[in-house]
Amino acid sequence: MSTEEGLPGRNLGAYLTGYPVEVAFGADDAAEVFDRYHTPDFVLYNDGTPLDREKLLAHVRPARRRATSVHIELHETLVSGDRVAARYILTAVMVKGTVIATEIYMFGQLAEDGRLRRIDQLTRLVPAPAVATGPAVLPPR
Repeated sequence: MSTEEGLPGRNLGAYLTGYPVEVAFGADDAAEVFDRYHTPDFVLYNDGTPLDREKLLAHVRPARRRATSVHIELHETLVSGDRVAARYILTAVMVKGTVIATEIYMFGQLAEDGRLRRIDQLTRLVPAPAVATGPAVLPPR
């Protein structure tokens, strides 16, 4: 899938399932991956805490060393005009074998080009499912 087809405004499900894997395990620099899908002024409000581009990249870069895989289980997605919403579970397997599963309720605003400008999300930890601990597989480009 091309980057344009995977933009949040074009295919929210593809973005939600592909972006976390691409940014954490892809060959491209995390900042380059981030900028493909988000505007320069992007802000994520995670449980009320604002995270801008630099704070998010500071969070993502260590994930490349600490996580062995990430999996997204989509439950619902909605795109309406410049608004998006989703409910999904993100499961990460860490190098030491810990499995962390987070249920995410996401509401976002899109820029005209289909990239995300803002996300407000609420999260909660949920019981981790049994998952394979093999290497992550990147989505096709």
